Amino acid sequence: MKKIAVLGAGLVGKAIAIDLAKSFDVTSIDINPSNLEKLQKYPQIKTIIADLSDKEEFQDVVKNVDLIIGSLPGYMGYECVKQAILAGKDIIDISFFRQDPFELDELAKKQNVTAIIDAGVSPGMGNIILGYHNANMKVNSYKCYGGGLPFKREWPYEYKAVFSPIDVLEEYIGYARYILHGELVEREALSEAELKHFEPIGSLEAWNSDGLRTMLKTIKIPNMIEKTLRYPGTIEYIKVLKETGFFSDKEILVDGYLIRPIDVTAKLLFPVWELKKDEEDFTMMRVIIKGDEKGEEIKYTYDLFDKYDKETDTTSMARTTGYTCTAIANLFAKGMIKQKGICPPEYIGVDEKNFKFILDYLKERGVEYKLIKE
Repeated sequence: MKKIAVLGAGLVGKAIAIDLAKSFDVTSIDINPSNLEKLQKYPQIKTIIADLSDKEEFQDVVKNVDLIIGSLPGYMGYECVKQAILAGKDIIDISFFRQDPFELDELAKKQNVTAIIDAGVSPGMGNIILGYHNANMKVNSYKCYGGGLPFKREWPYEYKAVFSPIDVLEEYIGYARYILHGELVEREALSEAELKHFEPIGSLEAWNSDGLRTMLKTIKIPNMIEKTLRYPGTIEYIKVLKETGFFSDKEILVDGYLIRPIDVTAKLLFPVWELKKDEEDFTMMRVIIKGDEKGEEIKYTYDLFDKYDKETDTTSMARTTGYTCTAIANLFAKGMIKQKGICPPEYIGVDEKNFKFILDYLKERGVEYKLIKE
């Protein structure tokens, strides 16, 4: 039985460990004992408390495993993948780090390692869907809308962080890249907002975010864009905070102390954004692909609406992100992904068997992408 180490036991890491433990020998590793305590009712999952930012400690805890799953915050993701490669271990990562993963491609190939990155929902599943269709038709347009939200809209933010809160802030303060008429366009995050209707929720606000990531390099399509979904009104209050300087990382002097405004903002926002026990969330995603298939203009629309699972106490974001990751892990364990080096999800979707396996695997777990062909 393959030995798998799941690095990080937060909302998503916990769901990944539980799902993989059905078929593999799983060890969950986290620096926070309270995260690992939530896995106590799963005696088949071993737990280790470790500081994964310590390179020696990292190497020690992964030395006897066959596969690593990276489920750490984005700021730790790149180094986690690098350390896994240096250890000679294959890794599947969902951390969505800012750095260019292809900088590690040569090292991974030299180490004979497969490093699958962005193995989540968006980016992740959107890449897989596009990878499949791009191999079977001439695609001229790709749009992806995605977001995770609480069902209960509570003032003032109408939002809860369903993944690492620091990564949520990154979405707000960073930039967004997309492809328009074959040219790379760079805009501020939160730009070019639009209202879109999504059943059964209603109107949601969409804005530019930087979710195309590896596809900017790996796929040549004239028009590609990815947008984040939130409840209407979100952009306005985030822009107010941003323009006032609450997200600045430049130190300011306050009563004799140098502080970074973003550190104070994070301390104030994170407790407010924390999901309460039994609080229900949902994930909404829509992928629209247009192009020429066998001489005919075709439009494919994939719609996902997923919600919190009461029975297993699993958030929707953990289900949609985590089970995409575990589907890929099962594919890899079966020897169906052979590429060495950095392997983004769009490479996996090219193979029809892989594509159908992932869709079926998700459907078995209640995560269903509904397809409309026009």
